[in-house]
Amino acid sequence: MLFKKLLWASAIASCALLHPLAQAGAPKVPDPWLRPVAVPFPPDNAPNADRINLGKSLFFDPRLSGSGFLSCASCHSPGLGWSDGLPTGIGHEFKRLGRATPTILNSVYQPLLMWDGRKPNLEAQALGPIESAGEMNMPLDELPKKLSAIPGYPPMFEKAYPGEGLTKETIGKAIASFERTIVSTEAPFDRWRKGSKKAISESAQRGFDLFQNKAMCSKCHQGFNFTDNGFHNIGVTSLGEKEDEGRFAHRKVKILKGAFKTPTLRDIDLTAPYMHTGQYKTLEEVVDHYDRGGDVKTNLSPNIQPLNLTEQEKKDLVAFMKSLTGPAMRVEFPRLPPN
Repeated sequence: MLFKKLLWASAIASCALLHPLAQAGAPKVPDPWLRPVAVPFPPDNAPNADRINLGKSLFFDPRLSGSGFLSCASCHSPGLGWSDGLPTGIGHEFKRLGRATPTILNSVYQPLLMWDGRKPNLEAQALGPIESAGEMNMPLDELPKKLSAIPGYPPMFEKAYPGEGLTKETIGKAIASFERTIVSTEAPFDRWRKGSKKAISESAQRGFDLFQNKAMCSKCHQGFNFTDNGFHNIGVTSLGEKEDEGRFAHRKVKILKGAFKTPTLRDIDLTAPYMHTGQYKTLEEVVDHYDRGGDVKTNLSPNIQPLNLTEQEKKDLVAFMKSLTGPAMRVEFPRLPPN
């Protein structure tokens, strides 16, 4: 309840969701490795308590799927780092999808969403899996009618979006409002950056130095969210016989063939398996992949090259990445409107 009150009070008072770390005495000059206080939002979807409440209900409601079995939370579980813990996602009729389910943690800070960047904002992203035949399989033209038949939803929409109606647009806006509250908490790394010298181990501290220098991780994993929000071909083996073109399918630039979005490293210890293929079970395997300079050399990003790390350096890198995982965000499951 405390977390919820903080979010609501902040949204109403300042039109920005306050970072859980915002405290008196915070440094005036922002540390580029620490998440900023304000969470961005579009002018037509400023956050408030009613919109967050509605969005949370929709996020956890399996009735948004054609089968009535899948909700957004089926693939983006708060107990699994806002992912699903599977190599690749499971969609409609329990069929395996072609890519791993990315975490939605800190997605509010990303200008393009999905592994291939095909969605420009959270409002659009929220509706994508719902209408996808392979995922939730719910035609968007039919969804407002379905939700309108559930007595509790129309008044919730009117309260959250007065005069806008229960439409696919307000459905997307509400889910996006809830997703903007899904942000990383204070990790040991953050406490260390704030001056607590023993918040992370000496191994993790060496790992951070490697991360920025010899291992070259920060060429792509930059800033507080540990991503450049870009797309890179990192030499990952394709899952099937057909090559997954990644970003190239939406932007025909040669370097983007087989390129996928750089994921955040926040809470990385919770979101295994790794890569868009879900082929690595551990962070140690991920480090080994980069150390050998990737596996598939065709159209490889120039940032990917053999690193020649020692075994201790690999351990230090993993220790650092694990220091980016904070306490679990407290989430109260909503009571959904009954049929």
